Amino acid sequence: MRYAILGAGGVGLLVGGALALAGHPVLLILRPDARDLYPGGVHVKSALLGEFDVDIPASTRLDREVDVLWVTVKATQLEDALRLASPAVSPQAVVVPLLNGVDHVSRLREVYGDHVIAGAIRVESERVGPGQVVHAGQLVSTELAPPPPLRGRAEAIADEMRRAGLPCVVREREADVMWGKLALLAPFALGTSSLGKPIGPAREDPELRRLMLEAIEEICEVATTEGAQLEPAVFFQALLDLPHPMRSSMQKDLQAGRQPELDAIAGAVLRRGRERGIPTPATAELVRRLGGSQSQNL
Repeated sequence: MRYAILGAGGVGLLVGGALALAGHPVLLILRPDARDLYPGGVHVKSALLGEFDVDIPASTRLDREVDVLWVTVKATQLEDALRLASPAVSPQAVVVPLLNGVDHVSRLREVYGDHVIAGAIRVESERVGPGQVVHAGQLVSTELAPPPPLRGRAEAIADEMRRAGLPCVVREREADVMWGKLALLAPFALGTSSLGKPIGPAREDPELRRLMLEAIEEICEVATTEGAQLEPAVFFQALLDLPHPMRSSMQKDLQAGRQPELDAIAGAVLRRGRERGIPTPATAELVRRLGGSQSQNL
């Protein structure tokens, strides 16, 4: 299949690089300033896939027919990015977002209609320069949750992802995929960011560990109101199994002075908790520990 990647950060470069190396046509869609710095190819350094270079063309907009449009920008960048990928250019393409949070799926359906397949990825990968990505460790897992009419296309995408070396499965319930990622991501991101250290030291702090585990329970309860069926014990174990040196993208953003995805990751939990009468004190306390104006506004 033909792929376009909207968002050449850690996730987009890893996915695009792996698919291009496997022989699939891939297009990177970049902002004009990023396009000027792009070297014309992607360098991947991955403990799972190895180290390789692959040529991938880039454009400042979606300018050709593709079969799949991956949306891999930060949640804070979504609105600006959508201007670069008009649905009119490739009206038959399916759109697969791999953003953090849950609210972006409905926004994408406003733009692309019923061509959106909800997706989630668990990975620690980081863009370290134009066209350069480092994938730390072996962890990478992608899940897709298509509407029934798109299941066949989702299965085909998952097959090509697996053949490219990126594990990918197709699930039945969209809510399980989206909220399942958030149930692990939010405590991990908030815990590591509040401490300013990787998950290992965060787990070793008794109070922080308690808050992260309680936040998992809160998120799983909120998720039931969205139709998800999540077992907190599964996410307790997943949090405890994360590699000791693993850092969250939110932690990296804060340390680099970039805007964190706080609203996308924590805001969805806190808002739905308030709307549906579900207390979320542990999540709120983790947000409070981050400080700053963003945390006060959630």
